[in-house]
Amino acid sequence: MKKQQPQISEDKILETSWILLGEDGIEKFSMRRLADRLGIQAPSLYWYFKSKQNIYQRLANQVSSIILEEFESEGDWKEQLSELAVTVRGVLSRYPCSTQLMMMTLPHEPDIIRFTNRMLLCVESTPLDQEQKMQVVVTLVNYVYYFVLDAYQHQRNVTAVLKEQKELPGDEMTRLLDSMSESDAGLFRRMFTNGLFELMGTDRAFEFGLKLILLGTQQVIEEQMK
Repeated sequence: MKKQQPQISEDKILETSWILLGEDGIEKFSMRRLADRLGIQAPSLYWYFKSKQNIYQRLANQVSSIILEEFESEGDWKEQLSELAVTVRGVLSRYPCSTQLMMMTLPHEPDIIRFTNRMLLCVESTPLDQEQKMQVVVTLVNYVYYFVLDAYQHQRNVTAVLKEQKELPGDEMTRLLDSMSESDAGLFRRMFTNGLFELMGTDRAFEFGLKLILLGTQQVIEEQMK
């Protein structure tokens, strides 16, 4: 009896791509690994997607679509930007490697374009010129991307250290700091000992950084209006 070929479609390929990204990260993602997981030969993928980059574009487009669905655009420009930042962070945190995908792709997909346009609309009512409006949006989205990516990478680093050394990274850090002089590491050591670095990646830290961006933008607007 002839072996039945697995059912394959663009949606199935994208769904399986998310699974692989969640398991091994974007560094190990490849067309060959994707084909193996789907139970097909790698060349068969090229009937649906021209390249790995093409898959990345489609995945980023999916992320952009979800952000647009969840974003509630009410209030003034500060409220809209704040809600946008929270929404983007929430969506990116749920989808593995989505931050890298957004950073590695170009706005050549419809929902990526809609997402970018929606961000710009948040500041359209301000007296800033077009270049400044673009800069506000770029600064905000880069902040969110980096915040999510930093939290993701930190967790991977901790997991890798525990796997190799069977010891919490903080224990090794304490020994290192104790071996350094006050002039070289005194302030850093006190902050580390007081647990201030544990704030990194938290909601509290995210909200403070967002506040800095919004207040900075408000200051520029006030200076423009003088």
